Amino acid sequence: MERVTGIGGVFFRASDPDSLSKWYERHLGVGCPPRSYEQRSWDQEAGPTVFSPFPSDSEHFQRSDQQWAINFRVRDLDAMVAQLRESGIEVDVHAETYPNGRFADLTDPEGNPVQLWEPAGADAAPPPSE
Repeated sequence: MERVTGIGGVFFRASDPDSLSKWYERHLGVGCPPRSYEQRSWDQEAGPTVFSPFPSDSEHFQRSDQQWAINFRVRDLDAMVAQLRESGIEVDVHAETYPNGRFADLTDPEGNPVQLWEPAGADAAPPPSE
């Protein structure tokens, strides 16, 4: 059976797309979209990805009208949180450490929720050989 090999893009509306792209690049290291087809898109490191629809009344989202949320893997949550806070970005680190890792929440300049995840347990292990 043929299957997808990963996520090829995350697309969402923004009031100021150029400014928001630059914010994600400056603070989280997510490369801006290429300006031409000759430029390569942002490469992410291989690793676990959760793709999960949630019930429409889920409390996982910050706003009741929020339709999507993005979660970025990080190697060192404490270092990333310190870096963001140095830039004046408010970050809420979850007090609980979960079996699958540690998490922190923030919002981008347009109010979109962003979650950071330092994997642990089975998700921290190297992927199985194919």
